[in-house]
Amino acid sequence: MNILAALLCVSSLVGAPDDKDALVAALDASHGRFDALARQLWSAPELGYLETKSSALLAAELERSGFHVERNVAGMPTAFTATFGSGKPVIGLLAEFDALPGMAQAASPERSTIVGQNAGHACGHHLFGPGVVAAAVTAADWLRASKTGGTLRVYGTPAEEGGGGKCYMVRAGLFDDVDAVLTWHPRDRNDPSEPHSLAVVAVDFTFHGLAAHASAAPEKGRSALDGVEALDFMVNMLREHIPQDSRIHYVIKNGGDAPNIVPATAAVSYYVRHPKLEVLEDLWQRVLKAADGAALGTGTTVEHEIVSAYYPMLGNATLTRVQEANMRRVGGVKYDEKERAFAEKLRTSFEPGGLALGTEATIAPPDPEAGVGSSDVGDVSWVVPTTQFFAATWVPGTPAHSWQAVAAGGTTIGEKGMLVAAKTLALTLFDLYSDPKLVTAARAEFDQRRAGRKWQSRIGDRAPPLDYRK
Repeated sequence: MNILAALLCVSSLVGAPDDKDALVAALDASHGRFDALARQLWSAPELGYLETKSSALLAAELERSGFHVERNVAGMPTAFTATFGSGKPVIGLLAEFDALPGMAQAASPERSTIVGQNAGHACGHHLFGPGVVAAAVTAADWLRASKTGGTLRVYGTPAEEGGGGKCYMVRAGLFDDVDAVLTWHPRDRNDPSEPHSLAVVAVDFTFHGLAAHASAAPEKGRSALDGVEALDFMVNMLREHIPQDSRIHYVIKNGGDAPNIVPATAAVSYYVRHPKLEVLEDLWQRVLKAADGAALGTGTTVEHEIVSAYYPMLGNATLTRVQEANMRRVGGVKYDEKERAFAEKLRTSFEPGGLALGTEATIAPPDPEAGVGSSDVGDVSWVVPTTQFFAATWVPGTPAHSWQAVAAGGTTIGEKGMLVAAKTLALTLFDLYSDPKLVTAARAEFDQRRAGRKWQSRIGDRAPPLDYRK
């Protein structure tokens, strides 16, 4: 008999704790198991579409718990689905597990890179995936013990950081039979409010010129790097004439090989973002025209490849209200003395803004800055009612995609926040399976919000960019 079944048996005899109390107690009892899983992912961070070990660890944990696992789905070797139960409703959970390049950091409150390691979990996906697995395993135990009908499906989604794994899973129809989707994300606060995000186009521009000796025969060369820099200059001037809630940023991937060689090839990666798809499309076309102009003016040619393109998040107040009530029931994170000392030391390395130490123990009010990122969860939210919340896995005030996020995520601070997330998800699953009217209401709201607009692939028929991090 598993832990949850034993607790439910005791509950029925003494008539004291309800099933939700048993779910919470089961997660408390098994937390060390999922802490260990998170530490394995943190200790061996893997970049998008290269998460072979991370994906395998999560899938194996679900398989051991009675889930039927299908690997290598939607043309992505590290993507999987894990299904438990049968019948309606079908509730999905999203699990991420990719790391970020150049973010290696020890679990220390001071900057300390790890020799021989490049990647690091600066967005907390090593907690994201295991937290979802913890909730799924516990909810499956409850479904089994209580003989409650319904299907629970975990989606192992690779390459959220720009690779758009979920977009390809949506395109493959893997969410067509799903009634609702729940997910969460690590952050520096507990925020169960309705999620928002920016639509984004991620694109690589490659310029081609003519190589020549940069000193002996510069007139014979045409610099591809000049093309990149001309594009960057024009886009930076463009910023003055675009809506204020737009975001455009870039990084030069290849600027040539040596200063005395006119670069024949150069490449730059761009993200173009806006809350509204129609505005994003206009911005994107203007950036494309700037690229053509840069090539024309420098005597080079340019080609572009869309790496990924995400929809903005379509919220669902019905699901959000349920998850918020459950997060408030669970409560926040409580630091012990060692964790508080770590947090105080870490906070000296960045400007924490107005978020005070201690807010990790509270449920935060809605944060307007929570919607300025982009996620391929947006695509999922346009095909099935979806909600997402944040849990405090980082020290309050910590910026995402920072070494400080990696450091806290590798400690018990991160693991405690993951437990808050797992409990919130498990209790929300309990509500949706126990009250089908909630699922029906979420679907009605979804249909109304979408108002006849349907998801259409913004990635076309291209194959997943499995080598985008190589």
